[in-house]
Amino acid sequence: MSPLPPSGVIDGGIHRLPARVYFEDTDTAGIMYHAKYLHFLERGRTEFLRVAGIDHGAAVKAGDGAYAVTEMQIKWLRPARLDDVLTIETRLISVRAAACQIEQRITRAGEPLAQATLIAAYLDPAGRPRRQPRDWMARFHVLLAQES
Repeated sequence: MSPLPPSGVIDGGIHRLPARVYFEDTDTAGIMYHAKYLHFLERGRTEFLRVAGIDHGAAVKAGDGAYAVTEMQIKWLRPARLDDVLTIETRLISVRAAACQIEQRITRAGEPLAQATLIAAYLDPAGRPRRQPRDWMARFHVLLAQES
């Protein structure tokens, strides 16, 4: 497999982002802290939006709205270790007017280490649900259709 670009790629509706486990991510035994998985998953979602052509940062700066995780289920399967090269996989499961359901996995050489399912709601600056921009919804529907 060829190396992935820094922001990852979307193929078949699934975004894949490479990441490495650094010393700061681990305990003294070299095992990644359980909370660090959430950081890696967040990076995966951020880069997924970027590669999909969605400028979440511009929407936040303009005061249009922002995504917030409102619900998450996570299962840790195996530990990641210092210097492991991981892949964060992100895919849409469904899209509603003001929210997306997303599934993510963290793998090491194809071996699943953690899996999560979550709801990301699109909120206005006051924290109330808001319809996602139409062009974003159109991009999401294209990605949903690409899944193989």
